[in-house]
Amino acid sequence: MTDPAVRDLEPGIRQDFRHDLSYGEYLCLDRLLSAQRPLSDPPQHDELLFIIQHQASELWLKLLVHELRSARRLLREDRLAPALKRLARVKHVQHTLTDQWSVLATLTPSEYALIRPFLATSSGFQSWQYREVEFLLGNKNAEMVKVFAHTPEVQAELDMLLHEPSLYDEFLAFLARAGYDIPRELLDRDFAQPHRMNPALVETIAAVYRDPGAHWGVYETCEELVDVEDNFQEWRFRHLQVVQRTIGHKTGTGGSSGVDFLRRALDLTFFPELYEVRTQIGS
Repeated sequence: MTDPAVRDLEPGIRQDFRHDLSYGEYLCLDRLLSAQRPLSDPPQHDELLFIIQHQASELWLKLLVHELRSARRLLREDRLAPALKRLARVKHVQHTLTDQWSVLATLTPSEYALIRPFLATSSGFQSWQYREVEFLLGNKNAEMVKVFAHTPEVQAELDMLLHEPSLYDEFLAFLARAGYDIPRELLDRDFAQPHRMNPALVETIAAVYRDPGAHWGVYETCEELVDVEDNFQEWRFRHLQVVQRTIGHKTGTGGSSGVDFLRRALDLTFFPELYEVRTQIGS
């Protein structure tokens, strides 16, 4: 007689993995789950939360880099539809990254104070994958590359990305190939410099927004990019909030001014024309 409190294994479910690939082997869980190495002495209960929060974020950042690089390449190849699919996934990953801050926010100032000394000079500012995401989206800053001199292979990768076109640069090049009036100075420029507001580009994009039906693919892409920037700013703001509620206005472990340094990041924009065009519509 079947016990309603027990779910019996079906006959076809594999149970012997001596010669077959298991879930743990495929995901390398032995390495992944042994990568959490708390340093606090005496051991502090909350350090594991801090480590897992940041390691999980780095995994999601790895996926963001993967998807943004792919979207950039697809735009270069004039394949707009699959590029938009990549951006749709990017937005979901961004939401997950932002939601994770609520877990770290359960760490009180008193609890964090017990583990902070063991972080020494390590800081999220030193996340090279975060820097890759910012460079891919267009927030270029050569000074940031210097932080990674201790890891030459990482520094070389970031330096290469610094000098390559960003996702927005490739979108503008795509528009130019499609016959849109894109200022020449935006297409032939030093890509190691951040993109800056261009009034002529605002006019070109305004024409798209005045007749979305005639430019639907471009219109949709502009809105997708605005979504990506909005999500990024929400992540920045949540980061700022969590830091402020945890350490107040103390300096960061990496040497920054902390909250004030994070607040200045909120003034940075990836796609300024896509926001400025909103002032033009209906005027």
